[in-house]
Amino acid sequence: MRARVVRVALVAAAVALVLLAVPLAVAIRFTFFADENGELERDAMAAVARVGPDFAAGDPVELPGGRVEVRLGIYDAGGLRSGTGPATGGDAVRQALAGSVARKRSAGELVVAVPVSSGERVIGAVRASTSARTVWNRVLWGWAALLGLCLLALGAAVVVARRQASVLSSPLEALARTSLAIAEGDLAARADRSTIAEIDGVAQAHNAMVGRLARLLERERHFTANASHQLRTPLTGLQLGLEAALADPDADPRAALAEAAEQSRHLDHTIDEVLRLATSGAARHAPALLQAVGDLLEAAERRWHGVLARDGRRLALLWEAAAGQLPVPARSTEQILDVLLDNAHRHGGGTVTVRLRDLGAALALDVVDEGSAALDSRAIFERGTGTGSGIGLALARELAEAAGARLTLSGTAPTCFTLLLPLNGDA
Repeated sequence: MRARVVRVALVAAAVALVLLAVPLAVAIRFTFFADENGELERDAMAAVARVGPDFAAGDPVELPGGRVEVRLGIYDAGGLRSGTGPATGGDAVRQALAGSVARKRSAGELVVAVPVSSGERVIGAVRASTSARTVWNRVLWGWAALLGLCLLALGAAVVVARRQASVLSSPLEALARTSLAIAEGDLAARADRSTIAEIDGVAQAHNAMVGRLARLLERERHFTANASHQLRTPLTGLQLGLEAALADPDADPRAALAEAAEQSRHLDHTIDEVLRLATSGAARHAPALLQAVGDLLEAAERRWHGVLARDGRRLALLWEAAAGQLPVPARSTEQILDVLLDNAHRHGGGTVTVRLRDLGAALALDVVDEGSAALDSRAIFERGTGTGSGIGLALARELAEAAGARLTLSGTAPTCFTLLLPLNGDA
């Protein structure tokens, strides 16, 4: 692009210089020859002033000293009387003897003839001439100076064109480098602003496109990580239940199948919730199925009681009967409880307590264990934070925001997470 911009600028400058230089060259030629004719006429007039009225009677005339390259001669009807020049003077002298100033060009000379009058009678003529080559030399020097100015202007145009080409191409080259970096996987790369509005418009559109693609890819990665994280525990529970039923020949298969059916329904709800979060992002107040919070707590107890009991830990649920009848977003609350209980199981210690509190405008669900949180209340909800996968708590907060709820770390010793669920749409 740089070469093309320079080439276009040079062509435009060359055309402009030609359109300007050709008339100037013609004007230089015309002006130099016109000036020389004027000088010759002044030389001739100076000689006329030396001619007295006795010239017709044969009185000699002393011609003035003039320019070296100029030849002066005084003529009468008989021909050259004094000075230098052709014997008869030619057409210019004949025209001057007829009473008018003559300006001629003949035999490579510029000639000016001026009549000499005495009274009202023409008694002679003064002829001044110079070589046309002398004038042409001055014209050529003028043209050379004009050519030099044109070359200087063309050189300046080259410098300006290269600078402008750099100004125009640098943002585009930077945009190309940014695009290559994005193609290699650097989705954080963004095109910088320049001083050119049109290129800035392209850069802004490019950045907007990359930002949207980055969000889509991030959402896809989050979906994969969320699905893996949320499906791992239910699948493990389902597998353990079925293996336990198979290992005990006296076990009631109907009980094992009922438990497997409940785990399958929970898996189905988990998949639906993760898909909803992936497609809607963190859109608040998304339509959700409502269910009594007490039923959700009882289902969570059935899922997690055995998991914690195998590690010698206890799960306690505390709530008032009236509060347990209040409706909350079923699937979001269920998934958030699973994340918090899984976090307490993996990173906490001692008894895990789930406590439900009715705050009037909202319900508060506290999940408390006897361990301690080592991170601050903001960093603990960032993806990749902690000793595990760093997904669970970040996912739980996203689920809470998508349901119009709020999840916070309300205590660190012991660890306590609080989920605030608004009632009647209040935040």
